[in-house]
Amino acid sequence: MSFDVNKIRADFPILSRTVYGKPLVYLDNGATTQKPKCVIDKLDEVYFNINANVHRGVHYLSQEATEQAEQARTTIQKFINAEHSREVIITRGTTEAINLVAHSFCQAFCSEGDEIIISAMEHHANIVSWQLQETIRGIKLKVIPINEKGELKLDEFDKLISPKTKLVSIMHISNVLGTVNPIEKIIEKAHGHNIPVLIDAAQSVQHMAIDVQKLDCDFLVFSAHKIYAPTGVGVLYGKEELLNKMPPYQGGGEMIAHVSFKGTTFNELPFKFEAGTPNYADVIATATAIDYVSSIGLDKIKTYEDELLKYAMQRLSEVEGIRFFGTSEHKTSVISFLVKDIHHYDMGMMLDKMGIAVRTGHHCAQPLMEELGIEGTVRASFAFYNTKEEIDILVEGVKRVAAMFA
Repeated sequence: MSFDVNKIRADFPILSRTVYGKPLVYLDNGATTQKPKCVIDKLDEVYFNINANVHRGVHYLSQEATEQAEQARTTIQKFINAEHSREVIITRGTTEAINLVAHSFCQAFCSEGDEIIISAMEHHANIVSWQLQETIRGIKLKVIPINEKGELKLDEFDKLISPKTKLVSIMHISNVLGTVNPIEKIIEKAHGHNIPVLIDAAQSVQHMAIDVQKLDCDFLVFSAHKIYAPTGVGVLYGKEELLNKMPPYQGGGEMIAHVSFKGTTFNELPFKFEAGTPNYADVIATATAIDYVSSIGLDKIKTYEDELLKYAMQRLSEVEGIRFFGTSEHKTSVISFLVKDIHHYDMGMMLDKMGIAVRTGHHCAQPLMEELGIEGTVRASFAFYNTKEEIDILVEGVKRVAAMFA
């Protein structure tokens, strides 16, 4: 499939609507992406034709739903190049996936005083999940600082590693700064001390190809709704050896082998970590989204989005008094900014009236905002269905708001 942005936009029905009488310019893709018609159609197909609970029924519909749900798992496995489909755990999102690892990994491997390393740019999901374990198990968090460009200080990372370090949990790409972290180096450094690494790929898996075997990461997590799939589905990849040693996160149906009032034995992977009825319809549609993205090609997507980012940075630089947060050369399609002393909320509200959807606030990264000395930013985040014309509309909108507050 050749890359034709107009043809791609035609696949996303919502992009043709208007907001306040203006054509929608959707630049909040870091929060969630829009869904192509094929994904929406797949949901209809599941509910109209094969809707039945999976893994538990002998009847035809249950068997068909189970087959498609497990095929979706295989699609995800191949997408990230996991060695086995049983290493792919379906969750409700990145947040639940990190919580699962924090709970089960710490129960299996951590004692009071042991340490987990994260970074100053992490999303709350990769902070609070570990803070809960600080309270429960007495572990300690260590934080990799960042420089003025929004890049990790890797020399400081080296100093944080100690005999008590049990895990490094780091985001691949910052949802605020757009910084692409050098996860290959981080994994290499950590593995040099026999320390496993979790990669939060919520902001990267939709922008670039990821090969978990090549990376040699021990865990990787992401959310389906940020890769053009439905909400309510997440993925946890984990190396089989580690997952087998970790206890279940939740109890209930499907995650068991045998239950009695004297005790319970647990199911094999991946089902040990998938208690209850799964969100099978959205899981099946997630495979459709992955197939759609794969048909376009992540290399083509990355090249196009990099062009959008470069163009947007050039155009926004025309705005008098603009400040950018996250200026690393290794950056993807996220721009966070403020203009003079205009509050980010005011800027976002005014842009909204022009049909331009951006995100404002702390972006679930309050510690990072404190590090930057601000309360929040305006964030424009791009997808492969965005255009340079939309960026021009954004720039003119920002200039118009700035003039209003002059």
